[in-house]
Amino acid sequence: MSIIVAIVIAYMAILLGIGYFASRLTRSREDFLLANRSLGSWVTAISSTASSESGWVVLGAVGMAYAGGVSALWFAPGCLLGYAINLYWVAPRLRREAAGCGALTIPDLLVARLGDRYRLVRLVAFVIIFVSLGAYVSAQMTATGKAMEAIVGVSYRQGIVIGSTIVIIYSLMGGFRAVCWTDLLQGLIMVIALVVMPVLTVIEIGGYGAMLQQLREIDPALVTVTGGRTGFALFGAVVGLMGIGIGYPGQPHVLTRYMAAADDWTIRQTQVIAMVWGVLVFYGAGFLGLAGRIYAPALADPEHLFPQLAQTMVHPILAGVMLAAILSAIMSTVSSQLLVVASAVSRDLLEQVFGRAASSKASLQVGRAAILLVGGGAMLVALGDVRQVFWFVLFAWSGLGSAFGPVLLLLLFTRQVTRAGAIAGMVTGFVTTFVWKLSGLSDSVIYELVPAFFLAGLATLVVSRINRKRTAEV
Repeated sequence: MSIIVAIVIAYMAILLGIGYFASRLTRSREDFLLANRSLGSWVTAISSTASSESGWVVLGAVGMAYAGGVSALWFAPGCLLGYAINLYWVAPRLRREAAGCGALTIPDLLVARLGDRYRLVRLVAFVIIFVSLGAYVSAQMTATGKAMEAIVGVSYRQGIVIGSTIVIIYSLMGGFRAVCWTDLLQGLIMVIALVVMPVLTVIEIGGYGAMLQQLREIDPALVTVTGGRTGFALFGAVVGLMGIGIGYPGQPHVLTRYMAAADDWTIRQTQVIAMVWGVLVFYGAGFLGLAGRIYAPALADPEHLFPQLAQTMVHPILAGVMLAAILSAIMSTVSSQLLVVASAVSRDLLEQVFGRAASSKASLQVGRAAILLVGGGAMLVALGDVRQVFWFVLFAWSGLGSAFGPVLLLLLFTRQVTRAGAIAGMVTGFVTTFVWKLSGLSDSVIYELVPAFFLAGLATLVVSRINRKRTAEV
C-alpha cells in the first residue's frame, strides 16, 4: 500500500507542477478562459474527451456493466454517436463562429448571434450552467471521496477534501491552460488503464468465452443485449442508454475546447484522436465490468470494482498507475467544470449581466475567486455523504445537454432561431429534465435527456417561428 500511496502523491505533485507552470503563461482574461485560442490537436482531443468522461466511466459505467451485464454496453455506441456529432458537426463551425465574434463562453456566442435585449439570454444561460455544473462538480467530488477511500485508505470525507483541494489549487493557478494540460495527462492515463485492466482481468478468468459462459451460469440475462427485458421496458432501456450521447453538444466544459482550438486543421486531427480514445475507453470500461463480475462476484458496491481489481491483480507500482487513472478521470472533469462556472460568474454574470466592467487583470482575480467559491461549496455538498455518482452525473448531464444542445445545433446550422426561441428552448430543456427526473419517470419510462432534448428543440423552433411571424407582421 505504501508504494501505491507514493505514486498517488507523486501524481498529485505533477498536477500542481503543471498548474504552476501554466500560471506563468496566463496573462489575460482570454488566456485564463481559453488559453488564447492556441490548443493543439492532442490537447484539444484528449482534454475534450477526458473532461466529459469522468468518474462515471471508471466507477459508474464499470459498475453498471458489472450489475447489468452485456445489455449495459448500449451506453458505448450512444456516447460514440455523441462524439461524432460534436467532432464532425459542431466543433468546426463552433470554432470559427467563436473566433469570428470573439466569444469566450457559450453565453457569449448565443448573445453574439441573437442579441440580448434585457440580458435574458445570458442570465438564463448562466443560471442553467451554475445549477447544473454545481451539481455535476459535487458528484465528481463524491467520486473523488470514493476513489481516495478505496485507493489510499483515507476516510471518504478526507478523500473529498484532499482530492478536491488539489483540483481547486491547480485550476486557480493556471486557468484554462492548466486544466487542458492536466486533462491531456489524465486522459492518456485513463485510456491506458482501461485497456490494460480489462485485458488482464479477462485473461485471469480464462478468456472471453469463459467469461460469457460464467456470466450465463450466474444469470442468462447477463449475456443478452436485451438484459431479459421485453417490449416497452426494452425500448426505454436501450433508448435511454443510447440517448446519453445526445447530451454532448450541450456540455459547455467540452465545447470550450473546440472554441480554443488553434485552427481548422487542429479540429480535423482532433476528430480522429478523440474517436479512437472514446472506443477504447467506453468498451474498456464495459468489459472490465463484465469480467469483474466473475473475478469479484460479491461486491457490496459495484462502483468499487476498478480500484479493488487494481490492488489485487497487479504489481503495486502498476496498481498505483491504474488507481491514478481513476483519480485522473474524476479530476479532469472537476477542473473543467470549475473553470466553466468561474467564467460564467466573472464573464457572464458580473461583467455582462451586471455591467461590472473590469480590467483584464481584475477579471482574472474574479475568475479565481469564483473557482474558490464554487469549489468550496461543491465540496461541502459532497461531504454530505451523497454517494450515487452515476445518478447525479446523468441528472446534470441531462440539464446541460437538453438546455444547450438543441439551441446550439439549430443556431449553428440554421438561421431560424430567434432570441425568444433560444430562451424558450433552454428553459424547456432544463425544466423538463428537473420534472422528469424528480417524478420518477426516468426510472419507469425513459432517461430524462431524451424527452427533454426533443421538447427543447420543439420549443425553440415553435417559439422562433411565432416570433418571426409577429416581427414580419409589424
